Amino acid sequence: MKKSLLAASALALAVSAGSALAADLPSKKAAPLLPPPPPPALWTGFYVGLNAGYTWDESSSVTVASGSLAPFNPIVGIAGSGVLGTSVDGFIGGGQIGYNYQFANAFVAGIEADIQGVAGSNNGTSSVAAFGPLTSTISATKSIDYLGTVRGRLGYLVTPSLLIYGTGGLAYGQANLSSSVFQAVGGLVGTSSSAFSDTRVGWTAGGGVEWLFLPKWSAKVEYLYYDLGTVSTSGVIGFTGIAAPVATTATSARFNGHVVRAGVNYHFNLFSPAAAPVVAKY
Repeated sequence: MKKSLLAASALALAVSAGSALAADLPSKKAAPLLPPPPPPALWTGFYVGLNAGYTWDESSSVTVASGSLAPFNPIVGIAGSGVLGTSVDGFIGGGQIGYNYQFANAFVAGIEADIQGVAGSNNGTSSVAAFGPLTSTISATKSIDYLGTVRGRLGYLVTPSLLIYGTGGLAYGQANLSSSVFQAVGGLVGTSSSAFSDTRVGWTAGGGVEWLFLPKWSAKVEYLYYDLGTVSTSGVIGFTGIAAPVATTATSARFNGHVVRAGVNYHFNLFSPAAAPVVAKY
């Protein structure tokens, strides 16, 4: 009986001591809840890309006029004026480079520069008119060799990977304009030619949609309106058998139009979904 009581007492003391030691050990508590990390700035960074599309004229005309320098002879050299239908239409293709900055989660601002060659834009036309005994043949050619822009962009993220944006800024391009006039009256023949070829600077505005279909790749569709202003050139008409020129010619055309294009961009952005920060779990 005494042995049983001693064994029970020893067991009770052992249990009590174990409880006391357990109370002194640090307890494992649940880790505090942390707010989720902000979404990575998928659009921030530099990018380069390629584009292709189509351009067409807003003002498809060239005005050619001539006037006599010999008021004593109201017939020779008077061709009146004519408006010839031309067009600067064709396929375009080139590249772009830019930088985006994503802010306030859903907004993207940036700047982009691009340049495109224009294929098939050289367009010529001619017209024949008779003014009494005077017959005039007028020809004109209008074209753009290349078209480029430097634009700001501001857009809104409909989803983290889909951007709609407006854009506007500077436009520039190689504008070419030429004309020739052939006149005949009696036994006299007169000719004139003039040409302009230089870089013109104007403005552009438009908008588009861009989709980030892979962490560093996006595709876009874009519309732009451009205006490079009015180009003018002039010449004189000289007639065979007459030493001095007897008429002048003036040619003018406006270079403005529309561009619709698609493109693809590669982004050198710092963040991507694969590089999102990892939060430790407890």
